[in-house]
Amino acid sequence: MKGDRVEIVVDAGDTTRTYEMVASRAGRRVETAIRRGVVEVSEVTRNGTVVRTARFMATRVLALVEQPVPREDTSERPLRDDPHAG
Repeated sequence: MKGDRVEIVVDAGDTTRTYEMVASRAGRRVETAIRRGVVEVSEVTRNGTVVRTARFMATRVLALVEQPVPREDTSERPLRDDPHAG
């Protein structure tokens, strides 16, 4: 969902570097995957097309922080207005 963010903190030898991947448009989301020693963070459209990808060596990644956009809680909202309710 637009605004979803993932922060990646990477060991860069004598210092650390922080990278950010943000879902930039409505209907996009950020997905993370760890495969064969590589951390992959991708921005993906609704139908699954990858827009952009960032790859990091898993041995260098110090932190991977996913920060989803707060969703509206619909569990407390009535499903429909009842005109007969008093």
